[in-house]
Parts: sequence; C-alpha cells; structure tokens
Amino acid sequence: MKKRGGEECQQKSANVGQDLEARANPASAVLSVFKVFQQELDIKHDKYERLVKISRDVTIESKRTIFLLHRVTSVPDAEALLSEADTKLEAVRQKIGQIAEELRGEDIYQFHRAFTPGIQEFVEAASFLHYIRHRSLISLEEINARLVFVGSKELDNKDSAGSPEALTFQVTPSDYLLGVADLTGELMRLCISSVGNGDIDTPFQLSQFLRQIHDGFSYIGNTGPYEVSKKLHTLRQSLGKVEDACYTLRVRGSEIPKHMLADVFSSRSALVDPDEGSA
Repeated sequence: MKKRGGEECQQKSANVGQDLEARANPASAVLSVFKVFQQELDIKHDKYERLVKISRDVTIESKRTIFLLHRVTSVPDAEALLSEADTKLEAVRQKIGQIAEELRGEDIYQFHRAFTPGIQEFVEAASFLHYIRHRSLISLEEINARLVFVGSKELDNKDSAGSPEALTFQVTPSDYLLGVADLTGELMRLCISSVGNGDIDTPFQLSQFLRQIHDGFSYIGNTGPYEVSKKLHTLRQSLGKVEDACYTLRVRGSEIPKHMLADVFSSRSALVDPDEGSA
C-alpha cells in the first residue's frame, strides 16, 4: 500500500509539474500540438504527390497503348499487335497496384483527384482494346476483376494463415463513365482510319455501338457527376461524325474512290470541329 501510495504521489507531482509548465509557457503547448498536425499534413501531402506521379505514368503508358491500337487497321498481323497491347496494359496494371498500395488503409476520396486522370485513361485504353477484340463494351466489374493483386512485389503483408493478402483497387463508377466517354473519340478515329484502309463495314458497326453508348449516357442526364454531363457534348459530336461518315458511304460511296474517302471524312469533320469550342 505504501508503494502504491508513493507512485500516486509521484504521478500527481508530475501532472502538477506539467500543468505549471503549460501555464508558465502556454505557447510551447500550442506549438507542440500544431507540430503533430504539421507532421500529419506532410505525410498526406507526400503521399498525394507520389500518387500524382504514378497517375502520370499510368496516363502516359495508357496513351501509348491507345496509339498502338490505332495501328490495328493497317498491320498484317493484328493479333500480334493486340498481344503487344496486352503486355503494355499489364505494365499499367502494375502501376495501378502501386496506387492501391499507397491507398492501403486510407480514404481513397481524400486522394481521388491525384489519381483519377490516370484511371480514366486506363479505362479508355482497356475498353478500346476490349472493343477491338470482342466488339462490345467492357463492364466496370470486368475492369475491377483485373485490378486484384496477389503475390506481387508490392504485397509484403500476409494474413493470419501466412498466405499473401490480396490487395484490390476499385475503379469508381464516375471514373468508369468518364473513361468510356473518352473512348467514343477513339472509336471515331478508328472509323476514319478504317475507311481509309478500305473497310466500309466498321463505320456502320461503330455507329450502332456509339448510339447505344449515347443512349446510356442520355439516361444518366444531369443526375450523374458534373464531368459526365460535360463529356456528353463531345460524345454527341463523335457520334455525329461517325453517322456523317456512314451517310457519305451509303449515298456517295460508289462515287468516291476508296483511297479518297478518308480525306473526304477528314475535311467534313474539320467543318464540325469549330463548334466544340462554342459549347
């Protein structure tokens, strides 16, 4: 009992000493609290900057994949080109694994603006490759199923059973929609390049596909994210250019030589482009 009473006396004396010190120098107590806040903010800002850099790498590699896929209409071995695109997208997927590792245990919406440009570009590249291969739109569930990382270099954590812990990255619905909206521009370019190579069937397939995407976005309307409504104007322009190409093929296709069709479409598209800036 004496020992316990002595410890209580020592603790009370220490508390009294700290209280006297804080009263004597209140500024130091405030500074110590704000120093903790400073450290937390520095950690958050450093993580944000790392995510921005990784997102920039994802954007660059995704764009390179898209540029590669546009050559599919002019190469003799399309399957080899698609395999190369798969390899590039796998490298992008590993970059997204680094984003997932940075976001482990974090609220992703605190850092969403840091990595959303790269994720949208990845969705655009993945959906473009999927369309060329399957002539359909990849779903959000299919994209998220690819972003599960097990046993990769980034994963050092293990669960209680000793097996590697799976790390997942979930693409948000808004990022998926914005990526699909950007896809329509690439499909419009694919339409023009296909006609230039003598393929007159692809524009009509693309026209039907773009109408379905446009209908889906029209159902969302103004109820979705603000960025989606902004992208809807560009989507309509891409659809209009593809429909214009189909009209030219149907009405004047027999009059214009195939090697001149692409030039005709390019000149007609250029007349529509100035309207983009007025929206």
